[in-house]
Amino acid sequence: MKYKIEIPNLKGIKPEKISKIFDYKNRKDIFEFAKKCIESDYVYWDKMRHKEPSPDDVSKEELWLIIKIFRESQSVKSTVIDKDGNPFTWLKLSYFEEFFHELDMSTGGELFVEKSNVNKANKQKLITRGIMEEAIASSQLEGAATSRKAAKKMLREGRKPKNESEQMIVNNYNSMKAIEEDYKDRVMSMDLILELHSLITKDTLDSEKKEPKLRKKNDPIFVTDKVTGEIYHEGPNIDFVKEQLGKLIKFANNELSNERFIHPVIKAIILHFWIGYLHPFTDGNGRLARLIFYWYLIKEGYWAFVYLPISKAIKQSPKQYSMAYVYSEQDDNDMTYFIDYNIQKIKLAIKEFREYLKNQSKENLNMKNKSETAHNLNTRQVQLLQFIHGDSEERTNLTMHMNINQVAKMTASKDLKDLVNKGFLSRKKQGRSVYYYGTAKINQLF
Repeated sequence: MKYKIEIPNLKGIKPEKISKIFDYKNRKDIFEFAKKCIESDYVYWDKMRHKEPSPDDVSKEELWLIIKIFRESQSVKSTVIDKDGNPFTWLKLSYFEEFFHELDMSTGGELFVEKSNVNKANKQKLITRGIMEEAIASSQLEGAATSRKAAKKMLREGRKPKNESEQMIVNNYNSMKAIEEDYKDRVMSMDLILELHSLITKDTLDSEKKEPKLRKKNDPIFVTDKVTGEIYHEGPNIDFVKEQLGKLIKFANNELSNERFIHPVIKAIILHFWIGYLHPFTDGNGRLARLIFYWYLIKEGYWAFVYLPISKAIKQSPKQYSMAYVYSEQDDNDMTYFIDYNIQKIKLAIKEFREYLKNQSKENLNMKNKSETAHNLNTRQVQLLQFIHGDSEERTNLTMHMNINQVAKMTASKDLKDLVNKGFLSRKKQGRSVYYYGTAKINQLF
């Protein structure tokens, strides 16, 4: 059964009644209420109808009709159309301007790192952290059952995945790395879409226990609620999908002749929505949509988004994420719901990243000073101890230390042996591998 949003009964509202509302003595209150539901709290009827205080002598249905009139009068058509040929529209909300200005003035990067005094040596580590977090959260949104802690440990150690959940995470991680290292320099094409999809679905199966592939006419696909089984979205027929993918590719490459300027963040979100709406593959569509979001922003110069695990922020409200799609599709193709939701999650990811840097800076300053002066440790060693501190199960090995710091085997080996000799690490052999764990002596540095 398909999920349907609640629809208000507006049939009994006569046009002359709406005209009279604008002459009411409390029309200022009506406008203020409508403005709030357009600019600062973009909600659908099911939430708007419970908002208080609301203007006197006006029903919630009448208020909703006014809000819809205002929204539709200010919205613009997008390139995205539904299966019936109707365009999706979106509204430029008032807070967009300030957010995009701050983002653009930072050239996409310094917004996150320059003010926090993060040196170049640490940037790669922050990128690795962001890519790991995104890979894990994006996979968990699609049902991966592996815990964040276990997944991070697997990725750091370079261990082969043991099940499909872990395989999803490894695939996402490798795909994000491939975008940051290579795909950001390529234009969008059908081949690129197929390559990215292949990367994220490697060695996994779809719901029919087959290798995920581009859908065929006999491959219907549904997005359902994992608890109730209700259908949130049915993918359009594949002929429509293939036709629209051609338009999506031109849109992603900024090749549409009649296209007005759209801020890159909005375009990335529209691409995210578009792939999600088309659902071109038998599996992996959500992960692909989020991957293409990152591809577009990094390609357009917003490289610091690799620091930001947006899916981690989305995972805090997965139901709202699903409903942002549903509202956009079922409320007269108003894509503003989806755009607003995603920008709010980007803002949350930026806030959490800044807090992370701030906390790390405070916590690590004393340790850094003690480590370098009293124990003559180098930056790599200090950062390793900072990472291990406070978690008795955390560990590293030679390969991990080499990969994280991008150093030669001899350098990494020297770092670890020195920390063992100074009593900060203990060396334990497990099978053919040697791991290094933190000791209680690390606490003396804090």
